Amino acid sequence: MEFFSFDQGYFDRLRAGDPDTESHFASYFGELVCIKLRARYLPPDDIADIRQETFVRVLTAIRKENAVERPERLGAYVNSVCNNVLLEHRRSSLRHPQMPEEAAEIPDRVIDLDGSLISAETKEAVRQVLTELPQNDREIIRAVLLEEGSKDLICRRLNVDRDYLRVLLHRAKKHFKSCYEAKFMKNRGVSIP
Repeated sequence: MEFFSFDQGYFDRLRAGDPDTESHFASYFGELVCIKLRARYLPPDDIADIRQETFVRVLTAIRKENAVERPERLGAYVNSVCNNVLLEHRRSSLRHPQMPEEAAEIPDRVIDLDGSLISAETKEAVRQVLTELPQNDREIIRAVLLEEGSKDLICRRLNVDRDYLRVLLHRAKKHFKSCYEAKFMKNRGVSIP
């Protein structure tokens, strides 16, 4: 690589936004910045980001402030800006480390307000339908499904055998389903399988 000496004329053209001078600046310092960053074993994407940020800051400073008072020190200024950008990049990556792609997702511990609202609405709908069922159906559904009592005790209380309890439960569930659909699902256009 051939080293270039910067003079006031070069600096003035760079400040004025001369395309040829900017192109030379980007290729000359781009190569030096890439050598510096590759020596730190950075990924190519990070090198490109740091290089671009360095150039943006240097060119902005040259055009707006007297950041570089002596044009022959332009190389030192670019190097120090690159060091600052590199340090910021490292701090940022330490503060916000990237998770590996194969890492498990962190479970969301936010309360599901919609789910609890729907659950409360469903419970109220079930209560309403249960009150409209005949007494026998209501007792069987409560005993077997809601209270989950012993089927032998339920059979003794209702004075039926287990096979007939199954038939009674099937009829009660079928009756419950038809009442529930008639009352709540027609408005929503949904049917229960």
